[in-house]
Amino acid sequence: MSNELPNIHPTAIVDPKAQLDSSVTVGPYSVIGPNVSIAAGTRVGPHVVIEGHTSIGRDNVFFQFSSIGAAPQDKKWSGEPTRLEIGDRNTIREFCTFNTGTVQDKGVTRLGNDNWISAYVHLAHDCIVGNNTIFSNNAQIAGHVEIGDWVIMSGFANVHQFCKIGAHAFVGMSTSLTQDVPPFVLLNGNPAAAHGVNIEGLKRRGFTREQINAIRAAYKTLYRSGLTLEEAKAAMIEQEAALSEDVAVHARAMREFLDTANRGIVR
Repeated sequence: MSNELPNIHPTAIVDPKAQLDSSVTVGPYSVIGPNVSIAAGTRVGPHVVIEGHTSIGRDNVFFQFSSIGAAPQDKKWSGEPTRLEIGDRNTIREFCTFNTGTVQDKGVTRLGNDNWISAYVHLAHDCIVGNNTIFSNNAQIAGHVEIGDWVIMSGFANVHQFCKIGAHAFVGMSTSLTQDVPPFVLLNGNPAAAHGVNIEGLKRRGFTREQINAIRAAYKTLYRSGLTLEEAKAAMIEQEAALSEDVAVHARAMREFLDTANRGIVR
């Protein structure tokens, strides 16, 4: 990190203890606290507040009026130095609110790399978000939620605390989730219901026809066979045995997710 700050607007307030790379830009009237570190190439727009014990990686873009690293909205929080960690190449649009973690959980809220976070998104304390996700406007994520890589959260979707959403899932507009979502599943509605596999997303990400077919077969076993959850898991194991490893790995991901679900799955 460098102490030279040539790209800081004169109306911005940057605490002298903050660690900003010399290539970081900070727009008018933004405020950056003493326990913040920001790596090379990141751009902070106007009227952004970044506070708390917050570390931000390379080449991120923060649009105006976001609140990043504020205290968790949890009455149990008593001023502990919990953290917010943001990776590289994320786009964070207007009026987003990201909170730090709590000592009752991991002590950290984490956003990975290459995520597109639209306006008014709330990322609550102790959430873990992977890479390459898309959050449309007003997606709201309660505390302790885990969201896998490539997940798409449509506008006004909201997630109950402690839920998990597996990789490549697609959550439809205005959906309220109170249970976990296995990988690859497309769901919508209130109450939320599964409506198939996120096939279009998988095609765009280069999944082969064989891989998609195996995922669809696993989905049908889990959701359309009439089997109990344990019976479906046993049947899925049999299906995987007949597949090549590069195909079976994806069907296995759906089955193994069932063993880690916190709140039961949408089914």
